[in-house]
Amino acid sequence: MKKLFLFGFLLNNLLFISYGQNKNTDGVSYSLNENGSAYLKLNLTNQIWMRYGENNPGSLQNNEPLDKSFDVGIRRARIQLYGMIHEKTFLYTQMGINNFGANSIRKPGIFFHDIVGEYHLSKRTLHLGMGLSGWGGLSRFSSPAVASIVCLDVPLFLQTTNDVSDQFLRKLGVYAKGKIGKIDYRLMISSPMTIKNATGVNSISTQADFSIKPAAIQSSAYVMYQVLDEESNLVPYTIGTYLGKKRILNIGAGFQHQKNAMWHLSDTTQKDTVSEPLLNIAFDAFYDAPIGKKGAAVSLYTAYVKTNYGKAYLRNNAPMNLSDAVILGSKNGSGPGTAFPMYGTGNVFYFQGGYLLPNQNNYSFRLMPYFAIMHADYDKLNEAMNLFDLGFNLLLKEHKTKVSINYQNRPIYNNSNWRVQERLGLFILQLQLAI
Repeated sequence: MKKLFLFGFLLNNLLFISYGQNKNTDGVSYSLNENGSAYLKLNLTNQIWMRYGENNPGSLQNNEPLDKSFDVGIRRARIQLYGMIHEKTFLYTQMGINNFGANSIRKPGIFFHDIVGEYHLSKRTLHLGMGLSGWGGLSRFSSPAVASIVCLDVPLFLQTTNDVSDQFLRKLGVYAKGKIGKIDYRLMISSPMTIKNATGVNSISTQADFSIKPAAIQSSAYVMYQVLDEESNLVPYTIGTYLGKKRILNIGAGFQHQKNAMWHLSDTTQKDTVSEPLLNIAFDAFYDAPIGKKGAAVSLYTAYVKTNYGKAYLRNNAPMNLSDAVILGSKNGSGPGTAFPMYGTGNVFYFQGGYLLPNQNNYSFRLMPYFAIMHADYDKLNEAMNLFDLGFNLLLKEHKTKVSINYQNRPIYNNSNWRVQERLGLFILQLQLAI
């Protein structure tokens, strides 16, 4: 009882007594010294989805046909606790759940997304850290700040090993990050997680997949040149939009490499094993700035990624999928439910744009329409994969209280010729609450 009382007392102090005590304006803060340079900070984010849409042909749920589906689910629930606990020591933790829906296991356990310890050798130039973190490289939105994104969801294809050899993009490793002039950099060396515990990995065939052999070290980096205003690099997750509060123009490039990460059987013998590296290279640009004097703003992001997962690699995916299988003999090559070819070896172009409408009548809410396109020319497909998202955000209190409505249109591939046989749609309503 004494321990329970002490925990309750500390939590009460953290949540209520010291709100906004230091220079950090968002979240709940608690100062650890008189000037606020040492502090702890608490952030909460919930994203709840309601969906209705057509499922891919032949989709099954518990061996029963599932042509259309309606559901409510928790896309994300997150608790972040972090801060400078000493002049040069930074602590970051994040807990929560992802993708809890009607088809999920009951009572999901809250798990750690991040556990990081970091030491600042210099205030700005070099920070060193280790643990489970999102400091891996490749692109801006390989580690997105999900509470501030423009579109309903992030471009998941940029999280190239998501839940295969990592934990929802977070990796176990050591990293260095910092700023040199207008250059912001991050570099990470990580030990990939065991493939046998992964989702979406198949047995070895003539098509490349992730190898179950002991993994080599994975290296990744991302560098961006910040042309206008500077962004914070305190945490690894990059802002989606500042809603006109900053003028940002960043040009970036990154890579991800792992020796012998992939394998497949030889085409000639179909017995010999061929190993291949994982090598992804990305170039991107981000512009986010106010327009005019009435509160309007624009947010633009584009990326080109050269992906190499090995010979003819292709992976279908969909978040919080209700369907768990496809009927035997189906010609549907896009996977069950609302899945589509998200990952593959080839070339990917992505663009998203959002426009925050002017606040001409001093309404308490703001409206931000957006659209996004993912164009993927994957080696296995004989027709390019085009995914479209169109919607708007109703910002009742900026990102802290936000309602989003999104329509997604995806291709269904025929697995006999790997061409698009039809297109289907999905409507999603999201409620986001964040502190």
